[in-house]
Amino acid sequence: MAEHAGEPESLIEKIADKIHGHDSSSSSDSDDDKPSKVEEVQAKIFRLFGREKPIHKVLGGGKPADVFLWRNKKLSAGVLGGATILWVLFELLEYHLITLVCHILILSLALLFLWSNASTLINKSPPQIPEVRIPEKIVLEVASVLRAEVNYALAVLRNIASGKELKKFLGIIAGLWVLSVVGNWCNFLTLFYIAFVVLHTVPVLYEKYEDQVDALSERATIEIKKQYVVFDSKTTFTFSCLSEPCDTLIEKRATENLKGPEER
Repeated sequence: MAEHAGEPESLIEKIADKIHGHDSSSSSDSDDDKPSKVEEVQAKIFRLFGREKPIHKVLGGGKPADVFLWRNKKLSAGVLGGATILWVLFELLEYHLITLVCHILILSLALLFLWSNASTLINKSPPQIPEVRIPEKIVLEVASVLRAEVNYALAVLRNIASGKELKKFLGIIAGLWVLSVVGNWCNFLTLFYIAFVVLHTVPVLYEKYEDQVDALSERATIEIKKQYVVFDSKTTFTFSCLSEPCDTLIEKRATENLKGPEER
């Protein structure tokens, strides 16, 4: 009897263990599914220029990105202030680069020369002038990067000139036109300073208001794509008219519009 009484209890325990095991496995499966769902949602979020990395990594990471994003406010302010002083000297005060370099070298050499000679008279150690050399490895790496970028730009221009990329062609033409207009307003130094200021202001503002900017840029991108489709269809029709009579093309389009979606 005791054996028979113990059997239902063991069966109940087994069933309970199976239920708990199923619940725990299903909960663990749901927990495993959560990150994937989050990743899917993040992948669907529109980002400016289709980027998938944070703005810090887009700017290259490291100290340059820290300077552009004002991670170290003193360093960023110092770099921007130094660039502003140079722009004021060269542009507003009309100081020339060669003159500035020569004056700095004259002042530095004179101070070090006098200090080295005066140290023997006042019984003090002469200044420790460090030996500065440019490593060959760094020069080769910079030259290699520049060569790769120039070759890539030349390949893109060649591809566009061959008539394959209409979207890139329009983008580059618009960019060059804007650059020519801006170059009419100011010289190269001022243009370089404006670009430097933009690098120190736009990324940090974008990082602060990233969600709002991405939402607005998504709407603008959708509208631009709509206008591009209309423009592309018109240009395709215009170029087709050169090889085929326009009346024939118009008749073809009219018949296609009259047909149903199944007949097409």
